[in-house]
Amino acid sequence: MRARIAIGLLVVIHAAILCAGFLAPYDYAEQHREYAYAPPTRVHFEGLRPFADRFPIRFLAGGRLFGVDSPGVIFLWGADGAGRDVFSRVLYGGQISLATGLGAAAISLGLGLFWGTLSGFYGGWADRLIMRGGELFLALPWLYLLLAVRAFLPLHITTVEAFFLLVAIIGMVGWVRPARIVRGVVLSARERGFVLAARGFGAGAPYLIRRHILPLTWGVLLTQATILIPQYILAEVTLSFLGLGVGEPVPSWGNLLAEARQYHALVNHPWMLAPGLATIPLLLGYLMLADILLENPERQAPHGRN
Repeated sequence: MRARIAIGLLVVIHAAILCAGFLAPYDYAEQHREYAYAPPTRVHFEGLRPFADRFPIRFLAGGRLFGVDSPGVIFLWGADGAGRDVFSRVLYGGQISLATGLGAAAISLGLGLFWGTLSGFYGGWADRLIMRGGELFLALPWLYLLLAVRAFLPLHITTVEAFFLLVAIIGMVGWVRPARIVRGVVLSARERGFVLAARGFGAGAPYLIRRHILPLTWGVLLTQATILIPQYILAEVTLSFLGLGVGEPVPSWGNLLAEARQYHALVNHPWMLAPGLATIPLLLGYLMLADILLENPERQAPHGRN
């Protein structure tokens, strides 16, 4: 039951973020300057028809799920200082934050799988070199390194460049933990009977790794993915909040929250905290799924070949 709830929650959130262009009533950059910091629009019904203030809400108009005719506006979660719809920007911003988490997790897991497999399968000096190198890697001050890298780059970089820089650095930070876990799986797998039998029949290292050992790591990688993705989403939120991620006007949950760090904005316009609240169900879904997988390790990996 918990697994169904977690998966259902993640499917709904991912679908909403993916379909932001349809679900959001406005584009993320569309401004209504006369409505700066407008509070959430009051929605009421007259009969069966919903209204935003005095304007009827129209559905499936203009390629979007809902909206109102000009000069009316609808801000379900209020507006920011430039009169941009917070609800729309949270949906669009989720695309950047989620893509960062997924991309960085893919990099970490790919590096962890590669180095962990080499370390566990070959052992000896390769094992010691990779593991000691991983410990050194963990000791690096990555926040200061990111600051240094950003300082050497041009003052203004494109959104795409900022996104890929963020994904690459976050992803490269976290490969050591999955590499250690994969190494443990490989160390155990290479001593199993079916691996020893295949080796005895003359199977080479590439065949053994591809055919017999890598399938035993998929469950571990799945569990690590459910742990790393929410961590990396939070990392993106933190770095963008500090101004080190994707910048305006493209939204992410981090730079949207940065608008709420001013005390007067937080007190007078509490709806600016909506991006932070939006992260909670997403992170909760991933962590619930990770907890379920950790409690049921037999679900994680396929049985070895006998």
